[in-house]
Amino acid sequence: MLDFILSPAYAQQAGQQPGALIQFAPLVVLVILFYFMLIRPQMKRAKEQKEMLSSLAKGDEVVTAGGLAGKIATIGENYLSLEVADNVVIKIQKSSVSSVLPKGTLKNL
Repeated sequence: MLDFILSPAYAQQAGQQPGALIQFAPLVVLVILFYFMLIRPQMKRAKEQKEMLSSLAKGDEVVTAGGLAGKIATIGENYLSLEVADNVVIKIQKSSVSSVLPKGTLKNL
């Protein structure tokens, strides 16, 4: 009686396995997608930020990552002095500069 319920299963002959390239195709597509959608734009932004930081000069008007806007008073290797108001100068790291403003922007604020 149990023999009928638990009869051995007969495996069908297995079909051909897909090639290795077909199996890894989705993985390759994902890697390419990640490169063009995440890695490449991030590398481009980092390059632009590095170029912007290397081109800073005395008198440039900048905005920091914290939102402070001011004019560059002096520039050092890693730090710069930012004049945020008349006779108010603060030292910040160069890397905290997020953007350079067009000349005369601070007068209009």
